[in-house]
Amino acid sequence: MNQPSIPAGRDEIDAFMVARGADRLDHPGGTLAEHLRRVGDLLDRLGGAEPLVRAGRAHAAYGTDGFGAVLLDHDRERGVLRELIGADAEAQVYRYGSCDRRATWPGLADHRTVTDRFTGATTRLADHELRDFVDLTIVNELDVLSHAERFAADIRTLVTGLAPLASPAVRVETTARCP
Repeated sequence: MNQPSIPAGRDEIDAFMVARGADRLDHPGGTLAEHLRRVGDLLDRLGGAEPLVRAGRAHAAYGTDGFGAVLLDHDRERGVLRELIGADAEAQVYRYGSCDRRATWPGLADHRTVTDRFTGATTRLADHELRDFVDLTIVNELDVLSHAERFAADIRTLVTGLAPLASPAVRVETTARCP
């Protein structure tokens, strides 16, 4: 019988993202590699479960609707990332990276669905999936906000709108950074 693999540690995840070029991609606040670490670290400080923290450290691996650089091909390399960070974390990375933001973010509290920008499919999220998706989204945006004032108005509108769906710690952080 196959044993499930043990996900990599945080340093291994960081090293993998660097090996895939994250340290060579500009991102607000430095490089994509630095951003990925900061997002994972903040999720950890805010009490995120380990799969969410690992997802935070790799959340842009497939690119995102707002950041087009791709470190892994979402069609061919999902298994590579799944092996590295675990199935739960990889599913969160895919959901985040594949999210069609224009179709998903408006009214998320009501429709509770994520539209996949790669396939067009819409998936309804369970409560814990919605909370983790929102927590990752908010923490990502708060990191961008702290390094790129030019996006401030849009980010504040987004995160304050999503905050009621977030975990209590992420709601508090949102209120502190976006009064």
